Amino acid sequence: MSRGKGKAAVLTLDSAQEQAALQVLQRFLAERFELELGSFEVQEVLDLFAREIAPHYYNKAILDVQAHLKDRFESIESDLWALEKS
Repeated sequence: MSRGKGKAAVLTLDSAQEQAALQVLQRFLAERFELELGSFEVQEVLDLFAREIAPHYYNKAILDVQAHLKDRFESIESDLWALEKS
């Protein structure tokens, strides 16, 4: 996805997702800030988010899933101990 200078985006979208994201971003900037950007400029903004911001959300999601799975596995382990015969 990254066409800009610097490091490449860690997270990428498929073509349809990227186009939808570009449209949402372009519309948001126009409506909220009265900022009419062309497709190249909006692509640069999206690339910035993909490179610099999205990885933080991705990593947070991974940590949340790890915590959830840890709780679930502990619950399953407890259930298995309860089934053990003496």
